[in-house]
Amino acid sequence: MAGALVYVMGPSGAGKDSVLGRARAMLSIDLPVVFAHRYITRPHDIGGENHVALSPSEFALRRAHGLFAFHWQAHGNDYGIGHEIEAWRNAGLAVVVSGSREHFRTMDGVDKDTVPVLITAPAERLKERLLKRAREDADAAAERLQRGLAYDLDVAGAVTITNDGALDEAAEAFVRLLATLRHSPAVRRRA
Repeated sequence: MAGALVYVMGPSGAGKDSVLGRARAMLSIDLPVVFAHRYITRPHDIGGENHVALSPSEFALRRAHGLFAFHWQAHGNDYGIGHEIEAWRNAGLAVVVSGSREHFRTMDGVDKDTVPVLITAPAERLKERLLKRAREDADAAAERLQRGLAYDLDVAGAVTITNDGALDEAAEAFVRLLATLRHSPAVRRRA
């Protein structure tokens, strides 16, 4: 029995990386959940996300050799999720990936065990966070905000987590969701 694929998405500034990072720290070691790193053509020290930084040529090489389960372009960067997630799911682990709303609508690989999760926040909060993180200039931040607000997500069964209060509130909501997922009984913690 394959583990769930938890596909997290939401507008820029919603705090997806913060929620996922905090939830990861809160998880019990007994919960068979792993978080996939994204491969991104963005320097490792930009953005606050724990990602694998690749040059455009490294990314193209990996894509050409079929090393990504998913890949897409956004905000001038290439993003990918490695095929290792398939081995993890086949081992009965639930796998959390941080993806793109636009990519989710068009991607192959969604199956009955895929759980779409939308992390969002009100427009003013999104704007405040985009400006504070300083990943891009004010014009680019404004463009990200407009794109995020204009993009509706109408996905059956999507779970919405609003990240507008204390970070722990949103992270706890995500951990509660992860605890409800079906996991393989064959997964055992090793001593």
